[in-house]
Amino acid sequence: MSDEGNSDTGEAVYRSLDAIKNLRIRVSIKRVTTTTTLSLPLPQQVMSQQDGGAIELVPLTSQAQAVDNEENVVLGWQEKLFSQYEMELFQNETACQSPLDRQYHKEVTALTKSKSRQNRRIFTYTDYDRYTNYHPLQQLPCSDLLNTNKTKPTFLAERMASVRHRRQDRRTMDFSFPKSKIITWEPSDEFKRNSHVVNNVMQTMHVIGDLGPPGKLGQKENEFLLFTVKTDGNGTVIVKPDFNKDREPYRIETDGSNKEIWHLTIENISAVMKSEEKEREQHLYKDLSVRNREFPNSLVGQDFEMPPAGVLRYVMNGEIVSATGFEYDNLYVHFIMELPNNWSSLPTQSHSGVTHTSRTKSLGKDNVAYFCYPFTFEAFYMIEKESEESGPQWPVLYFNVLSLDSWQRYRTEGYGYLLFPSTPGKHTLTCHTWRPLQTGTVSALRRFFIGGSPELEDLSYVRIPGHFKGERLSRFGFCTQTSGSVTFILHCIQQSRTFVDSTRERRRRQNAFDQAQGFDHHDTLLHTMEAFQRARRKMQEVRESLPIDFIASQIQI
Repeated sequence: MSDEGNSDTGEAVYRSLDAIKNLRIRVSIKRVTTTTTLSLPLPQQVMSQQDGGAIELVPLTSQAQAVDNEENVVLGWQEKLFSQYEMELFQNETACQSPLDRQYHKEVTALTKSKSRQNRRIFTYTDYDRYTNYHPLQQLPCSDLLNTNKTKPTFLAERMASVRHRRQDRRTMDFSFPKSKIITWEPSDEFKRNSHVVNNVMQTMHVIGDLGPPGKLGQKENEFLLFTVKTDGNGTVIVKPDFNKDREPYRIETDGSNKEIWHLTIENISAVMKSEEKEREQHLYKDLSVRNREFPNSLVGQDFEMPPAGVLRYVMNGEIVSATGFEYDNLYVHFIMELPNNWSSLPTQSHSGVTHTSRTKSLGKDNVAYFCYPFTFEAFYMIEKESEESGPQWPVLYFNVLSLDSWQRYRTEGYGYLLFPSTPGKHTLTCHTWRPLQTGTVSALRRFFIGGSPELEDLSYVRIPGHFKGERLSRFGFCTQTSGSVTFILHCIQQSRTFVDSTRERRRRQNAFDQAQGFDHHDTLLHTMEAFQRARRKMQEVRESLPIDFIASQIQI
């Protein structure tokens, strides 16, 4: 009899679209026999009972009634059944410390008054109990199922237990970091193990059995873990051990001098969904899926976003990559956008910007300062009929490269400008710069010691000043010095309904012209062939009308 019973106690993983609250489980335990008389030889039994006087053979049902030999309960998800220890504990209101304890006190008081308690040996620990939240599974005061060998808990189980501790404690986190060793360049194995923690929230429910002798219920050493259910809220349900189904019951052997054998049966008795309800649920899921697909479309819209008719939309995603060839270190770039006539931008669009300060790095013979500073600019151009043939005047990006010394004084290193590309796509441009030069030793000393240097009041003077309206611009006498260069990467997008329509119209005209030109060639060829045929027929008629003697004389000649 001791060899009977199911020995497969591994966990099983299920996937379900149904809510976990609809799970119903029937748990049954039954005392099979007492193994004391089977495990000890008869002489030892006699010696063990000599001190008590006469030898007494105790049958199975003499110490307990039938109600103590078996019990079965039906449980729902996170349904609380109190043990004998909890019934005695929560009857005293002074022992209640938390709101959950006070709630249990009310429930225990109601059960005591109504005498409607159905369970005696089988009880549960829900996810809200301290037993589940504050004790890892391997430290539960319960014996192992089926007398299996105790195994060491996995690293994942240990880390998840610590995560549950932190989540329940809700302690105040200290976000202060030491100023030194912020980055661990050579992490140890222990550091890796302690740093990589999987924080997957799982809800747990334990079903416990009190397998103590009659009259001694409520003692911790007699509690045995019967069944565990876990879920992550995404349809995954983990049960350990698995449901019996058509297999034999699980066999539990108690510890101590009075060893007993119990059989455990676990059944899934959740209500099966009817065909009508299943179809209704499938339609509900389909409607939900359709709504989830339509919701982003309602936010974005079905039509492709187009600018108004007669408006060119210009979007540029740019990057100031690097600067090289300048005299001093610690460089930064200040830039500003200028929009010509018929160009406009949104009120929230920024027309200027300043990069961070970058220290140069030796790259071959040059000193390069890398910025990798991104910026975005969006503008709109109103298309006019008189400017359709000539095309628009494109915006200009003016920039100024400056250097910063140890006293936080800046020096002008160079001026430059960049014309927005007229074609869409990616463009990599390198712009050369210059700076104003004031001759003399005093200006050189001022630039080195004080940091002052000649500056332009108007950045548009780098190209064509904004106030200039003449035909010729003279810069005679203005001294400059060539400085370094700045590299840009620009990704340009152009969008205009008018341009598309005009392109389509040009293509349509070209196709019509090609077709008409093809028809003209075809007609000309037909006319030529007809004329050739007429000329040939006339020649034949003339030859036939001439006399034979004239033709022979012509041949002899």
